[in-house]
Amino acid sequence: MITDPLFYAVAIPAVLLFGISKGGFGGGLGTAAVPLMALVISPVQAAAILLPILCLMDLVALWKFRGKWVWPELRVLLPASLLGILVGTLLFEYMSPFVVKLIVGVVAITFTLHYWISRHRYRQPALPDFPPGYGVVGASVAGFTSFVAHAGGPPINMYLLRRPLNRTDFAATTIVFFAVVNYVKLVPYTWLGQFDPTNLATSAALAVFGPIGVLIGAWAHSRVSDRFFFAFVYVLLFAVGIKLVYDGLTGAF
Repeated sequence: MITDPLFYAVAIPAVLLFGISKGGFGGGLGTAAVPLMALVISPVQAAAILLPILCLMDLVALWKFRGKWVWPELRVLLPASLLGILVGTLLFEYMSPFVVKLIVGVVAITFTLHYWISRHRYRQPALPDFPPGYGVVGASVAGFTSFVAHAGGPPINMYLLRRPLNRTDFAATTIVFFAVVNYVKLVPYTWLGQFDPTNLATSAALAVFGPIGVLIGAWAHSRVSDRFFFAFVYVLLFAVGIKLVYDGLTGAF
């Protein structure tokens, strides 16, 4: 088990952030967890430590939002996510996580700027919905980036934020999506040898903070207006994009 106090000073907030996101508040907030933990350990080890905790969080989040997800969306998204996970598994040993962070960050920033500029230029109350076919691309990218660095939030949020979903539909559907993705990832992570005794023991030490974060997120979800929630998600998506681009550039170069 990791015993460095500095690691836990970073890892505990990271786990809480991911839990808050899974509780239905903050959209891609959890994307920051691996970069935070990567300040003191490698991104690969951070992802391995987080995955069992995410699976525990998923159970709590599924219970809090039971029956509220939108199955027609999931029927499009889930099969496509498996393709992304497969690609991530095959390329795992050859791919730099910094490049993945850079790509995801650029896409997140570009999408958010496009949304803000379009709404201002045309003064529309909302932009046209994306057709379901776009979900295949978004879910495939989300499956891939989630496999590499648990950073699937921005790609899937980019699609679902442009679908006719209210706040609860959006939160519940993303919760189911990532619950399936995370439990599927357990298989290739095990096959790739990511769950060694050190990582598993460290996951167990941090596990209690996962459900706490989910409950905080669920509490915030029920007390924040739809308008503020979606505005918050777009601002957060932009901020996460900047963070990912910075991490990708500094790591790659």
